[in-house]
Amino acid sequence: MRATAKAKNVGMSARKMRLVIDQIRGRDVNDAYAILQFSKKKAARPIGKLLRSAVANATYRADEDGASLDVDELYVHEAYVDEGRTLKRWRARAYGRATSVLKRSSHVTVVVDTRG
Repeated sequence: MRATAKAKNVGMSARKMRLVIDQIRGRDVNDAYAILQFSKKKAARPIGKLLRSAVANATYRADEDGASLDVDELYVHEAYVDEGRTLKRWRARAYGRATSVLKRSSHVTVVVDTRG
């Protein structure tokens, strides 16, 4: 039973999010939970929330179809991060100048599926 969850405009750069998402891709859901729980990266929190949402979507779809689904059989089939919009802000600098500050965001997608 394949299920997808997406989070858009997460207020973190895609480069930082990819460090965490690469660790859980292809793993069992329980292993991915453990990795995210003990990760020191700030990106682990929104990715963990998204993974829980994908598992909940899988169980809901299984209930709708009348099929039985064991959460322990799920694994992270796909997980990727795309760049979101970039907010452009200005910061005051010396001698009356200004420099740009780019506040980056990202779109995260997690797909869980059963093995076999």
